[in-house]
Amino acid sequence: MRGLAKVIFALCFTTISPLSSAEALDTDEKAFVQMMVNEHQFDAKKLEQLMASAVKEQSVIEAIKRPWEAKPWHQYYPIFLTDKRLKKGLEFYQAHRETLARAEKTYGVPAEMIVAILGIESFYGTYTGNYSAFNALYTLGFHYPPRKSFFKKEFAQLLLLAEDEKFDASGLKSSYAGALGWGQFIPSSYRHYAVDFDDDGVRDLLNNPVDAIGSIANYFKRNGWKAGEPVAFPVDATSEQAKPWLKKSLKYRNTFQQVTKAGIRLNALSAQTYAIDNAQSQWNNIPADSESKLFDFAQPNGIDYWLGLKNFYVITRYNHSKLYAMVAFQFSRQLAQGITAIDDKAAQVDTNDA
Repeated sequence: MRGLAKVIFALCFTTISPLSSAEALDTDEKAFVQMMVNEHQFDAKKLEQLMASAVKEQSVIEAIKRPWEAKPWHQYYPIFLTDKRLKKGLEFYQAHRETLARAEKTYGVPAEMIVAILGIESFYGTYTGNYSAFNALYTLGFHYPPRKSFFKKEFAQLLLLAEDEKFDASGLKSSYAGALGWGQFIPSSYRHYAVDFDDDGVRDLLNNPVDAIGSIANYFKRNGWKAGEPVAFPVDATSEQAKPWLKKSLKYRNTFQQVTKAGIRLNALSAQTYAIDNAQSQWNNIPADSESKLFDFAQPNGIDYWLGLKNFYVITRYNHSKLYAMVAFQFSRQLAQGITAIDDKAAQVDTNDA
């Protein structure tokens, strides 16, 4: 019945509609409209009209039921750690070296981490989503009970974002979860963390890589990123040593001293493989009371163990997944090697020109 009412509204709104916009809404949607009117001073009639045009998209519900982060590590990381993505990332770095250097200086977040996030999220603006952000967040906020509360809030944030930035809320494209633009910010993150990094008066994360660079750096900084501090280390541990320290929650509840007293040690050879510079020296200088967490990553023939520090936790604030955080970190290490070569070459050119 509800679907029929919406079809009637869509076809007849400009002529003669047997149902008003308000009558086309169910009780939950009417309550949402009233909340937006009371708390954010929205025009009830206009919002009712907009809500009546929303479409439940089953493909959104199907997509959220099969996230990439549900895969085991050995199936997950090959999706992102590819030669194609690395090549594109280094090209992006060369094109935006000055902006990335400014972001690093302003926020303390290294260029390779910013470039890694942009590569994972949208392949440098190439894949920003083909779903209607409006319909996706409406679908999840009103028709997906497991996360209804969260996505209803994001639907409200989308409407507020459209007001803030003068967007057409119903015209924005996104991921199935309503993530927008180069950095795939959900609407609340867009509103709270986006910055106008090129000072043109617009916080444009949909089309502007400069604003995307600054906004990702700002996101990391405001979530606790510590400039110059390590992120994570590969460690040696037996299953018995590891078991007490492995918890599903991403929250950190242990210190570096507690974990290492259990016999968990740096795997220096693996650290070298992942281009973690001066790994042993960094490990030796981690304060005993540093918040730390042990993570396990499934390989076909065993388990890789890593010790995450505070900056690793910050990456999980961007996407609440240990798999995402690890692939972002490992990609950043690949990029760091290429960036060093690019910078060395540029420095040599500058010297020759001088």
